[in-house]
Amino acid sequence: MPLIEHSAPLFALWALIGYLFGSVPFGVLVSRAMNLGDLRAIGSGNIGATNVLRTGNKTAALLTLLLDGSKAAVVVLLARAFAGEDLAQLAGLMAFLGHCFPVWLRFKGGKGVATFIGLLLALNWAVGLAVCATWLLAFALWRISSLAAVTAASASTIWMTALGAQPLLLLGITLTVLVFFTHRSNIERLRAGTEPKFGGKK
Repeated sequence: MPLIEHSAPLFALWALIGYLFGSVPFGVLVSRAMNLGDLRAIGSGNIGATNVLRTGNKTAALLTLLLDGSKAAVVVLLARAFAGEDLAQLAGLMAFLGHCFPVWLRFKGGKGVATFIGLLLALNWAVGLAVCATWLLAFALWRISSLAAVTAASASTIWMTALGAQPLLLLGITLTVLVFFTHRSNIERLRAGTEPKFGGKK
């Protein structure tokens, strides 16, 4: 963690800003704007890009992916510019929590993979790119989105150490635990061998 330099009110302010940024449900908004129906009634009911892809609209899925990643990156960069590194990390964490547990959707949100990668790219672009590459490689090998997600999350702290980003380690560990938590049902299916592959039968 970076040196904590700010007061409790500033921490509370940037925590709130981060949470509100992260809680914008772009998957739901994009699906409605493109007349794809209520995303929460489609597929897994998740609000992330993977479930948007189940509508068959690749453009909507890509847009959701970019927006979910960008909202975390934007709030991190704003906090870094106006406050400092300690509050940038806090804002990024809260953006992740906002995505996963948005107040607007009764705290039932997404699983946070795009948001996770977006905030890492903003905090340390080299770590973010390495984690993104890990996800892509894992997905190419196994064609299972959830397995790629937990693999990339698990590798994040390794990349932080290897690339000299030790101040991110505590945040990385916290985010990894949260990614595993949001993917707990997927992990159960992975263990049972019933988690569907991309493009395969459920």
